Amino acid sequence: MPTPDRTSLPAIVAAAEHLLDGEGLRAVTMAAVAERVGVRPPSLYKRVSNRGELIRLLAEAATRDLGARIAAVEHAAGDPRARLEGIAIAVRTFAHARPAAYQLVFTSGAEEVGLSRELLQTTSAPLLAAVGELAGPDRALEAARTVTAWLTGLIAMELGGEFRLGGEIGDAFDYGIDRLADAITAA
Repeated sequence: MPTPDRTSLPAIVAAAEHLLDGEGLRAVTMAAVAERVGVRPPSLYKRVSNRGELIRLLAEAATRDLGARIAAVEHAAGDPRARLEGIAIAVRTFAHARPAAYQLVFTSGAEEVGLSRELLQTTSAPLLAAVGELAGPDRALEAARTVTAWLTGLIAMELGGEFRLGGEIGDAFDYGIDRLADAITAA
C-alpha cells in the first residue's frame, strides 16, 4: 500500500520561501523545509529530487513574483518613460521586500539555479519594450543592460548599507533613473 501524501509541492515551495525570506538562502535545507511542512526529510524527495531543484523552484517563484510586480506597472503606466521608472521602482521595492529572493534572482546567475530562458524573458520583456521605445529597437538591448547594471548596483549598495555620506537614497534613485531615461532618449 502506498504511503499517503502528507505534503504538496506548493507547500514545500511556500515553506522554502518562508525560510529564504526570513533567514536567507543558507537556511533553506531539505531538513528545515521538511520540518516546516511536518514531514521527515526523505518524504520531500517524492516531490523534490534535491536541494538544487528546490533552489531552482525558489528562483522560479521569486522570478514570477517579480514578473507580476513588473507587469502591474507595465499595464498601469502609459508612456515608455513612466514604464521605465515604474519598472525600476518595482525591482527596488521587490529587493527591499524580499532581499534574499532578489539576490537569488539577480546575483546567483540564471544558469547556476537553472532558470529557464522563457521565464527570464517574461520578466525582461517589459524593460526591453520600454527602453526600445525610448532608444529605438536597435539599441534596446544595450539600453536595458545599462539600466539593469545601474539599478542592480544601486540596490546592492543600498541593501549593503554602503551609502554613508548622508542624504536620501530615494533622491539618488530618482535622479539616477531620470538621468538614465534622458540619456537613453537622447541616444
